[in-house]
Amino acid sequence: MQKNICRWGIMGTAGIARKNWQAIRNSGNGRLMAVASRDQSRAQAYIDACQAQIAHPVKPRAEGTYEALIENPDIDALYIPLPTGLRKEWVIRAAKAGKHVLCEKPCGSTVADLEEMVAACRESGVQFMDGVMFMHGARLARLRETLDDGTSLGQLKRIASQFSFLAPPEFFGGNIRTDHQLEPLGCLGDLGWYNIRFSLWALGYEVPRLVTGRLLEQTADGVPTEFSGELLFSGGISASFYCSFVTEHQQWVNLSGTKGNVQLDDFVVPWYGCETTYRISNAHFDLNECEFHMERHVHTVATREYANSHASSQETALFRRFGDLVISGKPDSHWPDIALQTQRVMEACLHSARRGGQETAL
Repeated sequence: MQKNICRWGIMGTAGIARKNWQAIRNSGNGRLMAVASRDQSRAQAYIDACQAQIAHPVKPRAEGTYEALIENPDIDALYIPLPTGLRKEWVIRAAKAGKHVLCEKPCGSTVADLEEMVAACRESGVQFMDGVMFMHGARLARLRETLDDGTSLGQLKRIASQFSFLAPPEFFGGNIRTDHQLEPLGCLGDLGWYNIRFSLWALGYEVPRLVTGRLLEQTADGVPTEFSGELLFSGGISASFYCSFVTEHQQWVNLSGTKGNVQLDDFVVPWYGCETTYRISNAHFDLNECEFHMERHVHTVATREYANSHASSQETALFRRFGDLVISGKPDSHWPDIALQTQRVMEACLHSARRGGQETAL
C-alpha cells in the first residue's frame, strides 16, 4: 500500500459506479487503478466514456476478468456493484485475497450469505462496508444533534418513510432489478434497504421487537415491486416504510416526537445544489373561546455540502471514510455489523410478507 493512498479497483460496469468513479477522484485519499468486466472491451469502453467527462490523473486500466482485479497487488480495495445474486462469491474471494470490500446494497440475497461474506472479511482482517451514501453526509451528523437536543423533537415516537420511483414498462422485462436470480429482493433490497437503515440509525441501531411486511405487488417470479413494512421497537416506538418501482419518485422521511417533527424530502439522494436541508416543525394549536388558531412554526436547517459531484458530497465522504479505514489498517466492525442488522430486519419483513403479514420476531 502506498502511504496515505487507498488504491481502488471497480468490479463491474454498473451505472452507479459512474457516480463513484468521480467520488474516488474527489476523495483526496483514493486512486482508481483499474475497472474489470468479463469483457475487456466493455471495461475499456466504460473507462473511455468516464475518463472523457471526469479525467483521473492517470487513466485506469481495463481488466478482462474479475480474477485479474482480485489478484492485482497494486490494488488495496474493491468497490463491488455486481448484481446481488453474484456478489457473495466475489466478496469472499476478494476478502481471501486481502482486498478491502465496499459492497453495494442489498449486500446479500439472504442473511446467511451476508454472514459468510462478513465472516470472510473479518477472518482476513479487511474492511467491509455497504454503499449507503447518506450515512456519510454532513447532514446526518447535524440531524443527530437535532434529534438529541430534547426540544426540537422531544421524545421520538414514530418514523415514516417512502422511497419509490415509477419505472417504465420495459423496466419489468429487461432490468436486472426484476430478475429473480440476480436481484431476488427487488424493490425491498434496492430501495427498502435505505428506509430500514435510516430507521435503525435514528434509533441508535436498536433491534425491533417485531416486524410485519406486505407484498403489495410482485413479478410472476415473486420479485417484490411494491412493498410496505412496519417495525415495532421497545418503548412504544414504531417505524413504517414504503418502497416501490410503481409509484412516482419520492424519497422522504418524517420523524415525529412529543414536541415536534422533522421532515427530510430527499434523504437518499439530496436535491441538486450546494446545501442539504431538513425542516423542524413545532406547530401550536391556540384555542381562545371561539377562536381556533393552528399556528405553523417551521424552520429549515441547512448544511453546506454539495448534493453530488463535489469533494463535500456524501458519496465522496463515503469513499474518503473507507479509504481512511484502509490506510489506518484498523477495520471498524461497526460497518459490517449494521449491514448485517439491516439485512436481518429486511429478511424478517419479507418473511412476514410471504406469510400474509404475520408478525415476525427478531
